[in-house]
Amino acid sequence: MNDFIPLVVIVPLLGAALCVVAARSRRVQRVVSLVALSSNVITAILLLVEVDDEGILVSQAGGWRVPIGITLTVDRLSAVMLVVSSLMLISVMVYAIGLGDEEQRFSAFHPIYLALAAGVSASFVTGDLFNLFVAFEMMLVASYVLLTLGGRRAQVRSGMTYVIISLIASTFFVTALALLYASTGTVNMAELADRIPDLPDGVRLGFSLLLVVVFGIKAGVFPLYFWLPDSYPTAPGAITAVFAGLLTKVGVYAIIRSQTLLFPPDDRQGSLLLVIAALTMVVGVLGALAQDDMRRILSFHVISQIGYMIFGLALFSLAGIAGAVFYVVHHIAVKTSLFLVAGLVEFRTGSGRLSNVGGLVRSAPAVALLFAFPALSLAGLPPFSGFIAKFALVDAGIDDGAYLVVVASLVASLLTVMSMTKIWLAVFWGDAEAASVDRRLRASRSPLLMSIATGFVVAISLALIVYADPVYDYAERAATELLEPAQYVEAVLGGDDR
Repeated sequence: MNDFIPLVVIVPLLGAALCVVAARSRRVQRVVSLVALSSNVITAILLLVEVDDEGILVSQAGGWRVPIGITLTVDRLSAVMLVVSSLMLISVMVYAIGLGDEEQRFSAFHPIYLALAAGVSASFVTGDLFNLFVAFEMMLVASYVLLTLGGRRAQVRSGMTYVIISLIASTFFVTALALLYASTGTVNMAELADRIPDLPDGVRLGFSLLLVVVFGIKAGVFPLYFWLPDSYPTAPGAITAVFAGLLTKVGVYAIIRSQTLLFPPDDRQGSLLLVIAALTMVVGVLGALAQDDMRRILSFHVISQIGYMIFGLALFSLAGIAGAVFYVVHHIAVKTSLFLVAGLVEFRTGSGRLSNVGGLVRSAPAVALLFAFPALSLAGLPPFSGFIAKFALVDAGIDDGAYLVVVASLVASLLTVMSMTKIWLAVFWGDAEAASVDRRLRASRSPLLMSIATGFVVAISLALIVYADPVYDYAERAATELLEPAQYVEAVLGGDDR
């Protein structure tokens, strides 16, 4: 089964190459993209089942073992991230095909999107930090192109900000890699897990903080989030959904992976992460309350919700990390669906500004319903998955004595309810006469593919209610694996490929 691991990277890259060859035929490009992304969904599900039954899978590229070869590794955390991300990527592709716009006008859309998918998958399966850097750069290049498709001035300006900040993060990352290699003689994560504990305490803490900064920029944590609210809302609608739902979670995944595998739990490290988590939650939601644009509100909520994930990690307990894993899965589906709904609103009304839209609960009740379910989940109201995830984190925080952060999480949750209510009242119950005149130029109903894709993602978020128990049990098994890094090290360094 380990031979399947490279497929999640190779297949999208091959698909991207075929899409370049078929640049003159949009139909062929669409077929290739959907086949490649469907293949990734199937492969990811097979890997998840195998990992959960048999344990960590390892593939050594070309048969070259550590430290010479490239290691690809799938454990329970990376497996679930692969499954959820592949489902979101294919859903957004279907949505983009239905929307047309950039997908229809630019032949580069499909190959670049598949390159992005390959970078996301590579981030989850790589077993060394240098190849994680390569995966990040794949995502950076693809993201910049997708972010600026259309060439509008606001897009290019935001894209430049995104690229500059990402290049700064990449510079820090390369610096960290050089220092780690100089100190330990390796960048393979399994070997680093064996060697970093032998370094002096101050050096270990320095490396830990440096990686938090690098991955924190990608994740959008406080105070490194400032690029995000300006970059995401200017991107094409479908691309914004991918960025908000997935790219920040790649940063969160890297933080969880590095802090649990490479660095022994440290009180100073945990305390700093708790402070970062609390500030990220509160500052993000306060930013959301101050906005008058649907996508900007949702972009600030991306920041706020990242704080909950860091909160679970910072506890370094089974309950905390299990809650963080569950929260990541929940948030990817919920946030992707909310941005897809925002695209439906903009398609029907010609605007995303709350002051320019209204009355959609009467003219588009299906869109209102598609918004209501993920919005209630994001706010953390029972019985939705957001409530389950937040309850797990609050319970873990109380057990650990992190009362101030628990209070911050509850306050942020209450303010999230207020901002979701703000969207609900303005967009769906507001004055229809105030809506943009562009509405008359739009189709009387949303395209079928856009609605199907959005409904599918919303259905995934609702499935987390029905299957909350097995999903949370899986998250606990993933957390147990993360808190016992010896299993990972043994799988990579100790045995033959399975």
